[in-house]
Amino acid sequence: MSKLQTSVVAGKYKGKKLDLPSLDTTRSSKVIVKESYFNTLQFDVMDCTLVEVFSGSGSIGIEALSRGAKHVYFMEKDKAAFKTLSKNIHGVGASNCTALYGDSFENIEQVKKELSTNKTKAFFYVDPPFSFREGMEEIYNKMFSMLDSIPLELIEKITIEHMTGLELPENIGSLSRKKSKKFGKTSLTHYVNPLN
Repeated sequence: MSKLQTSVVAGKYKGKKLDLPSLDTTRSSKVIVKESYFNTLQFDVMDCTLVEVFSGSGSIGIEALSRGAKHVYFMEKDKAAFKTLSKNIHGVGASNCTALYGDSFENIEQVKKELSTNKTKAFFYVDPPFSFREGMEEIYNKMFSMLDSIPLELIEKITIEHMTGLELPENIGSLSRKKSKKFGKTSLTHYVNPLN
């Protein structure tokens, strides 16, 4: 069976192959979704800090590092997916990142602490398992609570990758929904920080 792979689109790791975990455990962000996200960020990606929650293969975070991000936090609780993520980070030779194994809802506390200590604002890319998956029915409500718990001074912007057709709230805490873009069955919705 051929390995599932994707490639880094742009930057210093352009063309590098990234392995994808089994489709049974995670979904990979489509290239078109990835390109749209980085078109939205444009030059903001340079020297930024990015937190990829529910990382899977880490393709968003590695893309950010490739395009000049200063530091990326990866968070993944599936053992096989985390193994693939670690292999991909090693494969491109990235060192300016932190890969956290375990439940994102718990690991977010460590990330908040480090961002706060370093007085750093971060871009958050959140790609939760789709809610029709077994045991994931409450995933979106848990995710909204988690995002609401992040102090505003640590947030540049939050982007959520989600099922098209799922209406996300106008506001998450003080963050307001700015725009949403559809890519077939997947959509990206961006939330902005009123302090920025």
